Amino acid sequence: MASSLFKTLIRSSNIPSTARSLCVVSSEVSNHTAKWMQDISKKSPMELINEVPPIKVEGRIVACEGDSNPALGHPIEFICLDRKEPAICKYCGLRFVQEHHH
Repeated sequence: MASSLFKTLIRSSNIPSTARSLCVVSSEVSNHTAKWMQDISKKSPMELINEVPPIKVEGRIVACEGDSNPALGHPIEFICLDRKEPAICKYCGLRFVQEHHH
């Protein structure tokens, strides 16, 4: 039933007969993605963000905006810090750790 409804919609719409089929679009998407993934000498964004050492802060709560420029950052996220391991911002991946004063 769904396939007959789909065929009816296709016939009744104003889509020209030269429209691309879904499998052509799928192959174009995979070729486009492969083009950008060919250069494996560059580091991925995850690898680059993991190279940034955890940012030491004094308080238990940190506000992460991603960048000092609001136009380049992300929505503000307030992060409660755990004493054992760094907390990670869910938007940009920056890690924060509470600096201990003895």
